[in-house]
Amino acid sequence: MEESMRSSVTRKKVLKGRPLTDEEYLQVAVLGWGVELLQAFFLVTDDLMDSSITRRGQPCWYRVPKIGLVAVNDAFMLEGAIYHLLKRHFKKEPYYVDLLELFHEISYQTEIGQLIDLITAPEDAVDLSKFSLQKHSMIVVYKTAFYSFYLPVALAMLFCCVPTLYTPPNSASAVAPYEVAKSILIPLGEYFQIQDDFLDFAGVPAQIGKVGTDIIDNKCSWCINTALSLATPDQRKILNENYGVKPTREETEFAKKIAEGKNGEEPKLSSKKSDYGKFTRNMKRTHTRN
Repeated sequence: MEESMRSSVTRKKVLKGRPLTDEEYLQVAVLGWGVELLQAFFLVTDDLMDSSITRRGQPCWYRVPKIGLVAVNDAFMLEGAIYHLLKRHFKKEPYYVDLLELFHEISYQTEIGQLIDLITAPEDAVDLSKFSLQKHSMIVVYKTAFYSFYLPVALAMLFCCVPTLYTPPNSASAVAPYEVAKSILIPLGEYFQIQDDFLDFAGVPAQIGKVGTDIIDNKCSWCINTALSLATPDQRKILNENYGVKPTREETEFAKKIAEGKNGEEPKLSSKKSDYGKFTRNMKRTHTRN
């Protein structure tokens, strides 16, 4: 939360072009808290739906003794706290309704992404023919990119009263600042999720703070979709038979070897991830120059 607050303060200083007043600093902090509360709400519920074990090196909230399904109500409390804080600190501001609508819109988009994720890859009905990199992209844009990358910047823009449309001096065409922000931030969100998928696949709990479960949970991750695009018919058959199955440790390691191309001549997932990262960075530089 502290990191989110610092990031929010920095954005607002840049957009305002001057140091913030004490009141503005508090308002900015509240917006940063709102982003963190929204993320906490999503993570608590996501861990419940995925039956996850750990989160950031600690037991998932629902797994804490005496919590259990009380975590559902706790998640609602986290979400409700956002709107309580907004009402208390922004009700008199002209952009108050815009803040409410932004949080509601981002929440709805994230919930759409979560729904697509759940119905695409139910744990009890594995069907890899439903998977594709296009579907993965749609899931991560809605489930992750909007709230993790676009929301903090859009909040800063609303706080600084950036209009939805304006025409720069000496220009004949109008600019839509929020759409420009989306065009830069959503692809960054996709790359972030691809990194997260890869860490779930290749990382260890001490490194990533959780136990990776995408393989046994039948997740439509970047790793499995890329592996499917590279697999030989024999490898595809093995993945069809074993992906999403609660396996022994040996079976999990065998599946990872196939995904890494160690049983064939295809490039490794890690090299594909590196290629995607270079593409994203080049695109970001192009946007920045323009």
